[in-house]
Amino acid sequence: MTGWLWGVVTVVGPILFGVVLIYVLVRNRLQKNKPPEEVSERGARELREQLNEEDSRRDANKPV
Repeated sequence: MTGWLWGVVTVVGPILFGVVLIYVLVRNRLQKNKPPEEVSERGARELREQLNEEDSRRDANKPV
């Protein structure tokens, strides 16, 4: 019974590994094609939003 299981693992394992490896390579390649300006603008926008939220919370807790 365990012989056929090892056979399946031996065949399916490398195939599954290859599929995951191809997926990761394609995904990384697609992300590299994004223009750097778009990535940096998005990061800057997120940082500004976080800072504004922190400022709003800090101002709300200030005594009048």
